[in-house]
Amino acid sequence: MHPERIRIVLVNTSHPGNIGGTARAMKNMGLSRLYLVQPKRFPHEEADWRAASAQDLLETAVVTDSLEAAVGDCQFVVGTSARERRIPWPLLDARQCAQRIAALPPSEEVAILFGREDRGLTNDELKICNLHLNIPTSDTYSSLNLAMAVQIVAYELRMVSTAPDTPVQEDAQWDSPFATRDNMERFYQHLEETLVDLEFLDPAAPRQLMTRLRRLYSRVRLDEMELNILRGILTEAQKWVARARKTPD
Repeated sequence: MHPERIRIVLVNTSHPGNIGGTARAMKNMGLSRLYLVQPKRFPHEEADWRAASAQDLLETAVVTDSLEAAVGDCQFVVGTSARERRIPWPLLDARQCAQRIAALPPSEEVAILFGREDRGLTNDELKICNLHLNIPTSDTYSSLNLAMAVQIVAYELRMVSTAPDTPVQEDAQWDSPFATRDNMERFYQHLEETLVDLEFLDPAAPRQLMTRLRRLYSRVRLDEMELNILRGILTEAQKWVARARKTPD
């Protein structure tokens, strides 16, 4: 596993102290790539003093206007979640997640998302993730500070990165790069348009069809060649629909 390929992404962080605390937690564990999506207050002196000797991470932090801009070039995205979902997603704890990331090809860009202090990540934000990460806490007091959550995840990543003789997994030997998040989002849009053309999906009553299809493809993980094949099939299906509509019954 290459820590320089891992980015920690904070979404709409309210308190600048949490940004500084996150930078410190990251540097303690050898992580250096901090992304901030629409932070409420940054730069800020409270972030600086909370970061202590990790101010260099604040200076190099990437600030973006959208989550898409922060993770669009990533092949593997993890979203932290503390709540149960109507449609369950692959869910791992911090240790299992670190082991899963360690099994990825070393060239892959990985993003780990942390949401707002008061409500975490939205359902739409969690939908773009390959899997969800949950830190099990005591039932008597489950509230976990943002920087503390980052520290736990960063620690597990550190432990797995320093473990000797990490076995090579199937993903690391794959013959084609896995699709980026941007390309997957284009595929989902193309898929939805085609399903509407085929009258398989009713836009007025979509139910949970696209969410379930997202879960399917996130679980399988498409590489770029597979993605191009599927998009080619979708394009040909749309051509057949267009020709059929021009042909009298």
